[in-house]
Amino acid sequence: MNVFFFGLGFSSLAAVEQFRQLEPGVRISGTVRSPEKAQLLRERGIHAHLFTGTSPSPDLSADLRATTHLVLSIAPDGGGDPALQQHRADLDAATGLQWLCYYSTVGVYGDFGGEWIDEGAPLVPRNERSDRRVAAEAGWRNYAEGRELPLAILRLAGIYGPGRSTFDKLRNGTARRLVKPAQVFNRIHVDDIGRITALAGRQRLAGTFNLGDDEPAPPQDLVAYAADLLGIAPPPAIPYAEAELTPMQRSFYADNKRVANGAIKAALGIELLHPNYREGLRAILAGEGS
Repeated sequence: MNVFFFGLGFSSLAAVEQFRQLEPGVRISGTVRSPEKAQLLRERGIHAHLFTGTSPSPDLSADLRATTHLVLSIAPDGGGDPALQQHRADLDAATGLQWLCYYSTVGVYGDFGGEWIDEGAPLVPRNERSDRRVAAEAGWRNYAEGRELPLAILRLAGIYGPGRSTFDKLRNGTARRLVKPAQVFNRIHVDDIGRITALAGRQRLAGTFNLGDDEPAPPQDLVAYAADLLGIAPPPAIPYAEAELTPMQRSFYADNKRVANGAIKAALGIELLHPNYREGLRAILAGEGS
């Protein structure tokens, strides 16, 4: 198995570790944006290549053409998906390619007033960022159909994990406890993303699946719970209407829905490692003390 990642970021690196556990001897290649990160990953046995997304990177062609499993984790820009735009010729030449995986977002659904939805819900994105994701999903579906390849589209909820959680914001003083009545967010622990990606790759799973945990929850509850675990007072509650937010921050609060995850659990025959934010946060804190 040769796995290539366009975008060796937080989620992809979790998937790398899971592929290595499930498939001893797997060869890992992929792209990063800085020489420093490329060097660090090469020291971990990963064939890392520089790719900005704005022009082809000839250095990665050989690895990409040799790949069997491709994971796409780069956000689309105004020109479309960078991998498909810049390296389609190399993808076409990857004759051993067996499986594609695209990391999308639950933002493609838009707002449902806090109701539960599944993968059959209509896509009504409410910002340009999500519009681009819908277009990128369609682009990869067309490519997969043309190549007769299985494609798993994983629509990710808000990602958290070690080094990227509410604990970090509480410790550096940037956590805020904003309260918007009836608002919930969907979340997924990075370990679950990694595990599901590797299991799906091993099975060459095809289809569109939501990746969120079992319990969408108000954001202020998460902050209060994390503060309690740290033994500190939570930041004061701030009414959403009074909060100073960037346009991007405010866009997250414009969508309110509960995203069901039953399809991916049924397809893989699994339960989540971290089915709710409480278990996920406790696991992060326990890991810090290990």
